Amino acid sequence: MAAAVAVASGSGTPREEDGTAGETAASQPPAPTSAPGARLSRLPLARVKALVKADPDVTLAGQEAIFILARAAELFVETIAKDAYCCAQQGKRKTLQRRDLDNAIEAVDEFAFLEGLSFEERSLCA
Repeated sequence: MAAAVAVASGSGTPREEDGTAGETAASQPPAPTSAPGARLSRLPLARVKALVKADPDVTLAGQEAIFILARAAELFVETIAKDAYCCAQQGKRKTLQRRDLDNAIEAVDEFAFLEGLSFEERSLCA
């Protein structure tokens, strides 16, 4: 019979309700927060913004759009790298090679838009 924790009206801070003497409120683990100085994006947002501005079709791009584009690029690189690593493992290797990326592009339908592009053209797409 742990004492209930309720939010004090107006203050937004938890307080203990009346409970049996000697009992303590069951503490909830704190909400996950990023460590001080931790980055939400692994890609430099200034570089992503420069790439977006290089497109003549784009006139304005807000910070949220830049962040979403950076995060999408991270997820794309992570996905294709994992699939390429699976191709390397099938060849009993731990090191990714260009042919592993080519095999992943051919094997995964989501990467069909990359088929037929040269390596230089692919690096411009990603």
